[in-house]
Amino acid sequence: MRFQGIVGHQRLLGLLARAIARDTLPPSLLFAGPAGIGKKQAALAVAAALNCLNPRPTPPFETDACGECASCRRIGRGVHPDVILIEPGDSGSTKIEPVRDVIDRANYRPFEGRCRVVIIDEADTLVSAAQNAMLKTLEEPPSASRFILVSSLPDALLATVRSRCRPLRFRELTAGEVATVLIRKHEYAETDARAAAADAGGSVGRALASASVDRTDARATAQRLLQHIARLPDPVRRLEAARPLTGKATGAAERDQLAVCLRVLSSLLRDLGVLATDSDSSLLANPDLESDLERLTSTFDGERSQRAFTAVDQALMALDRNVNPKVVADWLVLQL
Repeated sequence: MRFQGIVGHQRLLGLLARAIARDTLPPSLLFAGPAGIGKKQAALAVAAALNCLNPRPTPPFETDACGECASCRRIGRGVHPDVILIEPGDSGSTKIEPVRDVIDRANYRPFEGRCRVVIIDEADTLVSAAQNAMLKTLEEPPSASRFILVSSLPDALLATVRSRCRPLRFRELTAGEVATVLIRKHEYAETDARAAAADAGGSVGRALASASVDRTDARATAQRLLQHIARLPDPVRRLEAARPLTGKATGAAERDQLAVCLRVLSSLLRDLGVLATDSDSSLLANPDLESDLERLTSTFDGERSQRAFTAVDQALMALDRNVNPKVVADWLVLQL
């Protein structure tokens, strides 16, 4: 894993690379931010840069792993003896035993690398005893060791643990960055990647975890709905246009289908607001639909797009409160 290979988070990755190049990297770090955005990959890139046999500057990074030496290959395969990854067990929690083991090993020099790096993924799952056992080591780590805690719920960690780690806050990815990861690393077609990214809320993990609903079809449904609404003032015909939002699904599947359509619809309305105000088109979540959306801006100007965006948000909240999906869909099309 290299800094250069990570999509997004360029400012934070640049700070980490600079600290490594200048030997000022804090010994204990907390990578916090939403799930599924690449925090663990960033931690592995730090471990690779610290232990690479042939580190090199790779603009814009002052230093980066080469990705080719024996150390980099072992880290990539997860078998480097000095890069230790702790993850939750089958119970969903991280017990004290693996933490005690890495604390004991931290007292010895690295086996073959320049630096021992301990990465604790989903650190918020550490049981209290494990967190307390780490306090002294986090506060005064051995000189040849670095600890990186990764968490999407940092407030679930003990305050005493958080106070001993330098926090770095990772932000959600843009829709374009999510699509790039899906295309490069998960072999998505571009259309499917764009559709999945529009519903992912900035998280690659969310895009991958919710593959049961056809987002490409959901995005096409949402786009057709906007096109129909733009030329259908009659309420009865609008209600007919709402039917594809829930499709033929029933029960939980119907609710999931509508939720995906609404989230995608929200991203399209946001894009319409961007286009209506002549903002930077690089901000679009659906850049491949720019020309189609441009044709809707005469109907969905900035003010109407904002009202519609608010209505979609209210519809999603109604779904969360278990309002009947068909009732939600009918109400929404009358608000648009």
